[in-house]
Amino acid sequence: MTTFFEGIFEHLNTWGLPTLVLLIGIVEFSFGLYKKHWSKNERLLDIACFTIPKLVIKPLVAYFSLKFLPFVLPDYKAAFDWVPFWWGFAILCVADDLTQYWYHRLHHEVPFLWRFHRTHHSAPYMGMAMASRQNIIYTLFFSQTYLTSILVYLGLGYPALFVRGIKSLITTLAHSSIPWDKPLYEHKFLHPVAWVVERLISTPATHHAHHADSNDDGVGHYKGNFGNMFFLWDVIFGTGLITRKYPQSYGISHYQEEEWYAQFLWPILKSKKEGSELAHNGPMVKEEVTEQPQVTQVLTPGPMYAEPELKVM
Repeated sequence: MTTFFEGIFEHLNTWGLPTLVLLIGIVEFSFGLYKKHWSKNERLLDIACFTIPKLVIKPLVAYFSLKFLPFVLPDYKAAFDWVPFWWGFAILCVADDLTQYWYHRLHHEVPFLWRFHRTHHSAPYMGMAMASRQNIIYTLFFSQTYLTSILVYLGLGYPALFVRGIKSLITTLAHSSIPWDKPLYEHKFLHPVAWVVERLISTPATHHAHHADSNDDGVGHYKGNFGNMFFLWDVIFGTGLITRKYPQSYGISHYQEEEWYAQFLWPILKSKKEGSELAHNGPMVKEEVTEQPQVTQVLTPGPMYAEPELKVM
């Protein structure tokens, strides 16, 4: 039985995940879940983000890890292969996903870092390709790629196989436009299950909220819900919002449909769209000023004006 599951996760980490993503994509297209938002520019960007890191970055990191780690840590190869599987599994889950939570969160909270992560939020739709839609620099400095290589070298390769497989499934399904978690909210007898699931892992409802283009509807929460595999980090650090609802619209409210190559390779290549965050001398974080309507105060003569709202994406 162990060999059977090991084979599943081994294949999932090679050809299995791309096959799963392709199948999910076919279902999404069949039901029109992209709502005609997938233009040629968006398609090229999603395809580049999905294929190039897998064909170039990850193999290069693995190759140099095999060459570099024995040189700097010659006495530590397989040093932790004595660690029981479940302890290794737990260590990897925390080391991998908690560091990604903070890496992700910092790219939302530190203005300088935002443009490296902006590509992941620019799409006006949700779908299976969104999980890998990232700027190349964001991917290159993605700590999990290197952390996994180090832990495998130290002898935790077997639990790493399972962690990467499970995480790939959860993150892909959380970004998908297929709302697999809806039955958990619609059927009362499943509510206890929903309560546990939505606080433990990322679901479409909680992660779609993170990709909303606004926080104004009480459902969108792009300044929180940072968890990737585990939503638990958002619960612990107070950045989570659970509504069991889905946003009406996604993306960035001031999105200018920047060229796919600029979104993928900024700052190496820049956008030609004037005023864009990705253009030459563009703003670090574009501020959108939303004028509030005039409100008349009933009991006191004269108009009362609301201050303009500054929304920083």
